[in-house]
Amino acid sequence: MGELSRREFLGTAAAAGGALLAGGLAVRPLAAAEEAGWPKLPPVKIHVVYVGTGGAWPTPTFDAPAEVAKFKSYLAGVQERLGDVQFVGGELIANTLPAAAEAAAKLKDADAVMLVHLSFGSSEPLLKLVDAGLPTAIFSQPFSGHDWMYVPRWQKAGKRVILSTSSDYAELERAAALLRVPVRMRQSRILVVGGARGTAPACSAEQVRQRLGPEFVPIRQEQVAAAHKAVDPKAAQAEAEQYWIGQAKRIVEPSRADIINSARMYLAIRDIMIKERAQAITSSHCMGEPAKGCLTFSKLNDLGLVGACEGDMDSTLTMLIFAYAFGVPGFISDPLFDTSKNAVIHAHCTSTTKLDGPHGERAPFLIRTQCDSNQGVSLEVQMRVGQEITCAKLIDLDTMLISTGKIIELTDFHDRGCRTQITTEVADARRMAQNWAAAIPGSDMMTLLHRVVFYGNHLQSMKDLAILMGLKVVEEG
Repeated sequence: MGELSRREFLGTAAAAGGALLAGGLAVRPLAAAEEAGWPKLPPVKIHVVYVGTGGAWPTPTFDAPAEVAKFKSYLAGVQERLGDVQFVGGELIANTLPAAAEAAAKLKDADAVMLVHLSFGSSEPLLKLVDAGLPTAIFSQPFSGHDWMYVPRWQKAGKRVILSTSSDYAELERAAALLRVPVRMRQSRILVVGGARGTAPACSAEQVRQRLGPEFVPIRQEQVAAAHKAVDPKAAQAEAEQYWIGQAKRIVEPSRADIINSARMYLAIRDIMIKERAQAITSSHCMGEPAKGCLTFSKLNDLGLVGACEGDMDSTLTMLIFAYAFGVPGFISDPLFDTSKNAVIHAHCTSTTKLDGPHGERAPFLIRTQCDSNQGVSLEVQMRVGQEITCAKLIDLDTMLISTGKIIELTDFHDRGCRTQITTEVADARRMAQNWAAAIPGSDMMTLLHRVVFYGNHLQSMKDLAILMGLKVVEEG
């Protein structure tokens, strides 16, 4: 296939079939990694309680057991579709505090709670169950009563509960997918090669563990080099041929030996991560020897895991959150602005090729050198023009910076900047540039600059997820 210019390439590949549900929800986010040898995490147990047996609303003749049967049938399908949740419990309780206290006592083995509000007068029982302290979602369909109106007050008081007021049962699916995330974060292990970089709280293993749950696993660069040396050269050659050389549109600068060496690094990191039961890695040595980390991180992100460059722990945590919630990998970028197009340009030399998720089609890519050094192996990934994106970054373990945009072109600066480039139209590029990094303390360039780009508009779901995780949301621009 002949090479297309960035301006000619429109990137109209279809979104992944089976990887996402409506609304951008992840189906078994770690399935591809598990198939590649990573340990399987247990299903997230979500305890369901149906609250309210009848009354003035919805109607004095309300048949609560029949209503519960409809919900249970739907949730059985949700469990099958999401693939990594298990609904337990299922009690129907009256609108009384004793009934709620009895149900709350049964939550100790659950990871999260889903409350289905059925009838008027449920506010006190609902609050009793919310106060059990687990991540909680309340579903209140129209005419169930007016108890939904208390939930925003509970949220302002710091209670980790989200609310869906809708006639669409798909909201149950969305809520279940979000409830997984705090649980999966507590189960996560992050390999940290050469020390973490970023905001001070994010670089503290103790604070990350206490605040969000992931555990740091320190790894010395000498361990990585030894694992690289131990990889069978024939295995590295096969990996390079099958996943990279045979799939690339074109190889521009690197030699075949360079690509095999980078594939060898992936296999080394894969073996370390599986041994350490890790779902993510970040390295402050990723641009050094024995091979640059660009292809390694790309393949990990293709599998639904996280590979983050430059030791950037804030971005690593952001990518984990989005992977678990939405099943999409992140593209860490060095943003810059083109106000003539009301646009942000995102550019970097490390990019996933499966931007729709692990079961999606690979985006077209060229194999290049890493641009800063013109050495090693990197990728020029041609993302989909017209694709809506979310740009985000968790800072200080408590604030999610976020914005949305749309890819309007593949940026035409072949002779400068990083290999993968996209131009994204935003609401107000000039205002965004003027207020850039206002919420980020310090002056470290990487920390101030980096953002992570994800396919899809995840703004509203991220706002709900922030409530479940006790985060603030700051919309940039």
